[in-house]
Amino acid sequence: MTPIQPAVAYSAAVEQRAPDEDATIAELVEVFTRMAGVVAEHEGHAHRAVHAKGHALLRGRFRVLDGLSPELSQGLFAAPGEYDALVRLSSPPAEQLPDTVSTPRAMAVKIMDVPGARVEGGDEQHSQDFLMVNGPAFNTPGISGFLRSAKLLAATTERMPRTKQVLSATLRGTEAALEAVGGQSASLKALGGEPQHHPLGETFFTQVPFRYGPYMAKFSWVPVSPALVALTGQKLPSEADTQREAVASFFAQPGAVAEWELRVQLCRDLEKMPIEDASVVWPEELSPFQPVGRLVVSEQSSWNADAEASEDRLAFAPWHALAAHQPLGNINRARRIVMAASRDFRARFNRCPIHEPSARNV
Repeated sequence: MTPIQPAVAYSAAVEQRAPDEDATIAELVEVFTRMAGVVAEHEGHAHRAVHAKGHALLRGRFRVLDGLSPELSQGLFAAPGEYDALVRLSSPPAEQLPDTVSTPRAMAVKIMDVPGARVEGGDEQHSQDFLMVNGPAFNTPGISGFLRSAKLLAATTERMPRTKQVLSATLRGTEAALEAVGGQSASLKALGGEPQHHPLGETFFTQVPFRYGPYMAKFSWVPVSPALVALTGQKLPSEADTQREAVASFFAQPGAVAEWELRVQLCRDLEKMPIEDASVVWPEELSPFQPVGRLVVSEQSSWNADAEASEDRLAFAPWHALAAHQPLGNINRARRIVMAASRDFRARFNRCPIHEPSARNV
């Protein structure tokens, strides 16, 4: 058995900026705002530039676990506490596509009214956001590959919905064949080959690293309540709003309770757990995920006629963070600028300012 090494201490030297990083980020801003603009002009409403389609907007309660080790007692997790939280389940891309185009699932959680020093470059003062998708690694190492993928996506935005549905069905079949022989393709899933499984049974990952006080880490949401565990791997029919309907059906049940565990994976080997290459899955044999918090969401209406208006007033972003959980790596550096540009466009087009929520005003 491989012995667990101490966590690697953070230093600014672990981040390495490519010479063309600023130019690449500027091009990403142009691509994503153009995509958002195409969709807005077509639909008369500006959505998020990524993960545009919301499946649920939920209220929950987050609790920091008692008795954490000194290594884990950092930032938000330095002391036990409870916080109100908002949870958004969604899927990409920039369009409100039917779920017959099956793409990766996302879970964004905003923990509200969190005290503490804020990260430089963030634009909310009291939120700690965790944005995750249902795969452990990004589909490209960094922002150059991300830009290539974004350009391919932009070329089809709002132009070939029927083609995307056919392509998605074909890719899902290919992905199922790969999984049957023990493999998975992040590229196929990102392009529309994600199998149709119940989103409440999925495990979600940040894919990219963050500071964890004096250390560095990745995070994961793991379903732990029996009702969620029972949904893991449950297939859904390929219908237009199958995810939204499945989530609504779950939370409409009397006494429904969903509980996720927030787990952290500390960086313990910079060579095998790199900061700048987001395509590398950090080996769990070197650093297992460890629980640090619990999120509980109870019976409620997960989506209603006002949900879209509520979404318009909200923004989830990795840079809505404590300084102790500063986003790291080139993907995160790009997200700070690209997502801010997307928020600004969305607010202007919809004439709906985005506000930081708190437990008192949601």
